[in-house]
Amino acid sequence: MEAKKSYDIIVAGAGMAGNLAAAVAAKKGKSVLLLDRNDPENVGKKNNWGWTCGDAVAGSHLDYITSKTGISFSKPELDVKVEGVYALAPDLNSKFLFDGVGYVLDRPEFERKIRDVAIKSGAEYVTQFEIEGPVVENGKVCGIFGKDKDKNHVIYGAKVVIDALGISTVLRRRLPDNKFVDKNVDIDDVESTGRYIIEFELDHEDKRYYDPENALIHLNQEMAPGGYGWVFPKSGNKINVGLGVQKRSLDIRNKALNRNDTLQNLIDQYIAWLPIIKNKEYKIFNKDNNGKGIWSVAVRRQMESLVTDGYMGAGDSMVMPNPISAGGIGPAMVSGILAGENAVRAIEANDTSVNGLWQYNVDFNSEYGYKTAGLEVFRSYMQSLNNSTLNYGFKNFLSVKEANEIALGKMPELSLSSKFSMVLKGTMNINAFRELLYAVNKMKELNAIYLKYPETPDQFEQWRKKVNKSMEEAKERFKPNPI
Repeated sequence: MEAKKSYDIIVAGAGMAGNLAAAVAAKKGKSVLLLDRNDPENVGKKNNWGWTCGDAVAGSHLDYITSKTGISFSKPELDVKVEGVYALAPDLNSKFLFDGVGYVLDRPEFERKIRDVAIKSGAEYVTQFEIEGPVVENGKVCGIFGKDKDKNHVIYGAKVVIDALGISTVLRRRLPDNKFVDKNVDIDDVESTGRYIIEFELDHEDKRYYDPENALIHLNQEMAPGGYGWVFPKSGNKINVGLGVQKRSLDIRNKALNRNDTLQNLIDQYIAWLPIIKNKEYKIFNKDNNGKGIWSVAVRRQMESLVTDGYMGAGDSMVMPNPISAGGIGPAMVSGILAGENAVRAIEANDTSVNGLWQYNVDFNSEYGYKTAGLEVFRSYMQSLNNSTLNYGFKNFLSVKEANEIALGKMPELSLSSKFSMVLKGTMNINAFRELLYAVNKMKELNAIYLKYPETPDQFEQWRKKVNKSMEEAKERFKPNPI
């Protein structure tokens, strides 16, 4: 079957990354096809449950989008402003404030706004299209195939395909064999997450459980093994509340406690645990049919390469969420803009091979990606600590400044001797702090490797070997130990 029509760029998926990639490329005068499997009102919807997400984004990421595109944001897409994010220890007696000002979004409204920008910029928008795979000729991606809303088989051609279909993308999984983009994601690097948006009556104020001015993260290996729970404020008497778990950690926890808990009943238990909900009664706020849902989120460094011949990936398709917080909106938007810019640059240079697209790798690494391998190591370290050690560590391992530095991918200077002179007690806690020192040094090592990201594809294979060796050493050392 011949291509129905050919474009400069096909953007697969009209989510955060895809809409911005399409907007940037179309505004620069390229012919762009933006494909989404949803109807227009549900643009960017992840699955039948909705736009399942914590919906929080740092203000700095929105500023970046505005500076690059001129798009400004306000109500209704920005639902609530928050001053920061607090991470609380399992016993709730210690907490760290990290990140600056941010926003909790009305996600459907936000998606519709940036989709409209893409259309106004000149992108052709086709809905209810089910993408089934890439078209490949001589090892190079040159289009997509799938079914339109009438179930007709259709092929579209393109000089570049930008994959923004999400973590389970069929495009990445069906790429031709190549030495740049991995096709699969290890299950240990994936968190199963779920959340409700609920309306409730406040029983009493207690900012350990709910803070109308800040986003809260609860670290608790029994309640959310390998992950965390969150309570993010929304306008009125509403919250976005949910949790994420790592499968291996959940299996270990269930076996140790002789339980058979699932993600779904852990979410219900978590909400029941919150004492601020009067009479434990609430109702699902189901605007846009987005009240509750479950989804998978990658919590590892982004794919070492985001490109191969004729193909670019952005957002969750390249496993870009922050490995510690699982926040994916910011990196998705950054990558969407950079993918759009670099696709245009490659087309204008008449080189859409991996060589012509390579600058996208360099740009994303410089803007965001350089720190994520280090954060992945710290995530693995955290998953190796039980609640008792987490409680002690929150009080004694790190200052607020040091915790902030780690969360930002910066490495504080820590030493065992300095902490011994303070309050380190007990063999288990001393060993855990030694492991923290190892983690921080490994983070420094990986940051140094990523700061020398290869400027050309021919340097890539040797560079990736260094990354994999360093990461494998860390993961061999840090095994899940929730209980």
